[in-house]
Amino acid sequence: MAVATVLSPQEQRLSEELIGNCKASERERPYKIFNSFKGAQPKIDIERARFFTDSFKETEGQPLILRWARALKHIAENITVYIDDDQLLAGRAGCPGRYGVIYPELDGCFLDRITELSSRVESPFQISEADSQYIEQVLAPYWQDKTFYDSLANSLPPDVLRVTYDPADLSKSRYIVNETATMRSALQWVHDYEKVLKKGFKVIRQEAQSQLAALDLFDPKDSLEKAPFLEAIVLVSDAIIIWAKRHARLAAGLAEKETDARRKEELRQIAQICEWVPENAPRTFYEAVQAQWFVQMFSRLEQKTGATISNGRMDQYLYPFYSKDISNGRIDREGAKELLECMWVGMAQYIDLYVSPAGACFNEAYAHWEAVTIGGQDENGDDATNELTYLLLESKREFPINYPDLAARVHARSPERYLYEVAETVKEGSGFPKLINDEEVIPLLVAKGATFKEANTYAVSGCTEVRMPNRDTYTSPCAYVNIAAALELVLNNGKMKLYGDELLTVETGNPGSFGAWDELWQAYITQQTYLLKQAFKQQYIVNKLREKHFAAPLGSALHEQCLKNYKDLHSANIEGGIDLGYFDIIGYGTVVDSLAAIKKLVYEDKKLTLVELLAALESDFQGYEATRQLLLNAPRYGNNDPYADSIAKNIDLAALEFTHKYSQAIGASLDVRYVPVTSHVPFGKVVGATANGRKAGAALSDGSSASHGADTKGPTAVLMSNARSKNMGFKERASRLLNIKLSPACVQGEAGTSKITSFIRSWCDLKLWHLQFNIINKQTLLAAQKEPEKYRNLLVRVAGYSAYFTDLSPDLQNDVIARTEHSL
Repeated sequence: MAVATVLSPQEQRLSEELIGNCKASERERPYKIFNSFKGAQPKIDIERARFFTDSFKETEGQPLILRWARALKHIAENITVYIDDDQLLAGRAGCPGRYGVIYPELDGCFLDRITELSSRVESPFQISEADSQYIEQVLAPYWQDKTFYDSLANSLPPDVLRVTYDPADLSKSRYIVNETATMRSALQWVHDYEKVLKKGFKVIRQEAQSQLAALDLFDPKDSLEKAPFLEAIVLVSDAIIIWAKRHARLAAGLAEKETDARRKEELRQIAQICEWVPENAPRTFYEAVQAQWFVQMFSRLEQKTGATISNGRMDQYLYPFYSKDISNGRIDREGAKELLECMWVGMAQYIDLYVSPAGACFNEAYAHWEAVTIGGQDENGDDATNELTYLLLESKREFPINYPDLAARVHARSPERYLYEVAETVKEGSGFPKLINDEEVIPLLVAKGATFKEANTYAVSGCTEVRMPNRDTYTSPCAYVNIAAALELVLNNGKMKLYGDELLTVETGNPGSFGAWDELWQAYITQQTYLLKQAFKQQYIVNKLREKHFAAPLGSALHEQCLKNYKDLHSANIEGGIDLGYFDIIGYGTVVDSLAAIKKLVYEDKKLTLVELLAALESDFQGYEATRQLLLNAPRYGNNDPYADSIAKNIDLAALEFTHKYSQAIGASLDVRYVPVTSHVPFGKVVGATANGRKAGAALSDGSSASHGADTKGPTAVLMSNARSKNMGFKERASRLLNIKLSPACVQGEAGTSKITSFIRSWCDLKLWHLQFNIINKQTLLAAQKEPEKYRNLLVRVAGYSAYFTDLSPDLQNDVIARTEHSL
């Protein structure tokens, strides 16, 4: 461990060669399970793919939702079931250890590259020779030309295609206007877990069966639309019940063979619980946790939902069971924590697998967003924190692995105790929890059509997204727009250096002829708007094609609007739902700083000519270090500087005006977001040197954060720049991802906790959507690069998720290191 004046608790643990805040012996079970797979490269499990494909071969020509439900039932009946040693929860989607699952309906066109996954830099996976051969000989041939990727790539008009894929090789992304719809079956999602906990799948099945019996099958709509939908609900209810009961039989069989009396009794209890839930409504906290776990794990067998299905407001829907069991002495706090931590280690074994090369680049280090939401408000707007909220925070501090992704809702009346414990958890240094602001999110959801009751009870889903279970109905993944490319297109008259003489967009004129700032600004807006136009055309085609390729009978069974309309969750325009999509602007700080430098140095102070600037950019600043220093010292976003922040606001305004005018033509609200995940790294690789002093190929700025090293006026100035650059008059706004990096020294002790809580209050008052922290010394990160084997447990906050630093590519490691380290 590198020597530092003050270490975060995480760094202190590493320096003492400990795994957690407390010794492993104090929570023996979860650490024993965790240590059994910690640091292992994940394996690819093909069973889900095999049984899904076998079923699809037998059901060609049937309604898609029925095909999907029958495939899930076939999987439930045949997939290998496991109960890990020492585990108290049953249910996994693949083999023991760390594993990933293949979704051939999504990745079929990339399956010929499956052997490359073991050697790639971004999130490698192992695969056996036998499984590789099966994929090559059986799965890949069947799915050839049947996947959504094939349909989309062949449907894009030439102008959209050339900024999306390489027209000469459709498997290669251009990282200009990047679709994400082929990388996952759906956006991040949150189920109505409470429905399962109140009813159980027996009742869900009975309700669908009753509706099915009441249909008039002489009515074409009833027989061709409603009947297949309801049959699918019945089938998927059967499927998850069958799957659970197979675990019950396994547990009972293991109990018969078990010689350890304690473990024998645990297995018998697991068998009894799996026999009861999720078929029936749970009666205890243990049963409720197991029922929820079955639902989220079966969801992973159903489809690839973003980077894993989220867990919703766990401190709310589990609290009645927890409170009752605590009161009657059935369980204590430590027993409840042990059950939850058994879930956390189960989550940590499922690794979201991206076969797509672009997907792997965009979601580095085994990205995951199975968000557990805590805090916030209840449906009446009263504070919703409870004792389970604090238990979840306590678990995150005491058992600091990178699962689950913990998301804390904050509002103006959040209790001091809650903010104190959030701050203490933040100080731990592993990047948890991320914060989502009710004061920003709830009014926007209401403006977009939700009731206050629905908006008040939103759950965090994914990186920074939020969902209203039973009201949100838009599942189409959306586009990333590289606005740093837009600026390069301005300075090269519609071309980019990496792509040679190909005219990618429109000609906006020889930049050397721009005599005034307004001319260059208008050229930039023209290029940005052109890219947005292509993104919207791309999304329109995505929306038209998706329901022909994907279905979600389990997700539909748990969604009231789907049930009311007899429509699959992936259907377009479900009546009564709210369709909230987005497009992500990538490289915001990079472009703001570049335009500010050009405006100031070229057009106002005249310290450079545009021709001189272009020469410096063309040479990647080789021989132009004095020019680069001028650019680096121009006004920069993130410093509460009206000069730069006004440019940021105008970029945002142009995007908002565009989506305000055209989004409804797509049939959904496409909001402006600033959430890169890790796309700002590959997007930066296609962009040459930029006028903020950034060198060619370097990562772009991330989210709504400042450019690396640009924010020199402290973290509060970063908040102010974010607030200044928002256009509050539009409802077409969504999340802005904001990373803040603090030195451990500035937040030590009670005074440090107080600083963090005050900072969170300021962020909340400014109505900013998202906030997350890295609290770590730069020396530690540099030491981890040099000696990774000593830092396998080092967690860092990346982009809406935490990951092990040594799992990051060198480029992403450098990106985290380069973020400004503030002192509050």
